[in-house]
Amino acid sequence: MAEKRDYYEVLEVAKNATADEIKKAYRKKALQYHPDRNPGDKEAEEKFKEAAEAYGVLSDPDKRARYDRYGHAGVGGQDFSGASMNDIFSQFGDILGDLFGGGGFGFNFGGFGGGGGQQRPVYRGSNLRLRVKLTLEEIATGVKKKVKVNKYVPCQKCNGSGSEDGKMETCSACGGRGQRVMRSGFFTQVSTCSACGGEGKVIKKKCTACNGDGIVKGEEVIELDIPAGVENGMQLSVRGKGNAGARNGIAGDLLILIEEEKHKDLERDGNNLIYNLFISVPQAALGCNVDVPSLSGNVSIKIPAGTQSGDIIRVKGKGLPEINSCRVGELIVNVNVWTPKKLSKDEENMMKTLLESENFKPKPSANDKSVFDKIRDFFS
Repeated sequence: MAEKRDYYEVLEVAKNATADEIKKAYRKKALQYHPDRNPGDKEAEEKFKEAAEAYGVLSDPDKRARYDRYGHAGVGGQDFSGASMNDIFSQFGDILGDLFGGGGFGFNFGGFGGGGGQQRPVYRGSNLRLRVKLTLEEIATGVKKKVKVNKYVPCQKCNGSGSEDGKMETCSACGGRGQRVMRSGFFTQVSTCSACGGEGKVIKKKCTACNGDGIVKGEEVIELDIPAGVENGMQLSVRGKGNAGARNGIAGDLLILIEEEKHKDLERDGNNLIYNLFISVPQAALGCNVDVPSLSGNVSIKIPAGTQSGDIIRVKGKGLPEINSCRVGELIVNVNVWTPKKLSKDEENMMKTLLESENFKPKPSANDKSVFDKIRDFFS
């Protein structure tokens, strides 16, 4: 087996070449050795593959770093010698497409090999959307959930090929090119062959289970790993878990829409949680200790003597985590002083006595904040 050449030498760039310089060099080599320019030239085909292999490593920062340190041994799995032209185009289509598909050179888009045939189109399955309800407790810790998804799956009878016997034949309408060419004077119009859908081949005997599509209706149980801190309306994506693509194409994605269930005690505001606490007039005047709910159990807080209705007490670290972060919100306790709507005769007499007390007459000071100040402080 011939020894591999240095990748920088293959692309004729310096070892400190920038990403743009490497990309430009690869485009130049791909254009020089493209099979449509060199029909039947095996040496050009090998150099085309060699350039693709070099670019595959040097265009990836991690692979390039390993290659610079360990040479070919650092990227041992990178070998395009046995790759087909379609494999190379699938990986580097974004680079090659504008070279060979935009016209100006007369090349076929994806037309690799002496036959000039079109690259087989890859069918992509559609995305699926699923709503998942979560409690605040689940959002606080993150959760794994198993869901059953009804979707299109690869046909088991034909292994997703769409062919009953696995055989396909060259499309007679386009001669296997996947394109129809119509010429009128100086003008040439190229369109996708409608008979084969651009594949260049047609199924000789369609699978009876999927009617040649390679997919059938089925279901799959999928485990979702939902991180802590997600919010209502947030959408997560699970790659490759949507509908299967026809004829062994690429599967779509499963899109998870988060729905937050209402909590019986707590209300969410960003990563903070709000609890409305009601205390009696004596509790507010004398001060007390009370238990308030949190997502991890009751928390004891101290109500200072002389607490006013609308005062706010913050409990740090008892809110919700910020997604993909170590920060955690607060539990905001909004204090409300409860005034009884009905009084007994004795209670009424006590209140009348207090009414005459000078200490119970409102004496707001300049330091007492208005409700607007409290709201502003809360959101800041």
